[in-house]
Amino acid sequence: MLSNHVSDQARSTLKIVQDDLRGSDIKALLEVHLKFARASSPSCSVHALDIARLKDPSITFWSARHDGRLIGCIALKELSSPHGEIKSMHTASKARQTGVGHVQLDQLLAIARDRGYQRVSLETGSTVPFAPARRLYERFGFVQCPPFADYVEDGFSVCMTKEI
Repeated sequence: MLSNHVSDQARSTLKIVQDDLRGSDIKALLEVHLKFARASSPSCSVHALDIARLKDPSITFWSARHDGRLIGCIALKELSSPHGEIKSMHTASKARQTGVGHVQLDQLLAIARDRGYQRVSLETGSTVPFAPARRLYERFGFVQCPPFADYVEDGFSVCMTKEI
């Protein structure tokens, strides 16, 4: 559900679909995502994926569009049969605070449940620029957890998880 900042018409025109990462608008949004991550964290703590790495067969990628315009993206990586990881969640700056992230996360969690995952985890930044993302994840019931998969404690990352 989109936040109250978005009209019913906008809610009905938001489309989140599996994406093949070929579009120039996807490439541009992911470049913005990577630029943000690189500007907000030291290079050793940037875990955002480029397009080549998002094409890994263990990752499913979705784009969010409103009236045909790309306004967000999110990906789900299978770590193991019961465990998935959120990757590359990003909302275009003009669409922030409209509920797009909420809708993307809600759909991703539904898909994770359908896949039989018991847990979904993520890594995000610990610094101020990442605070809105951390608040969104907390609203969905994610809690901080020790590093998982290949992540390590580094002071610039926060790992979170949610049992589903």
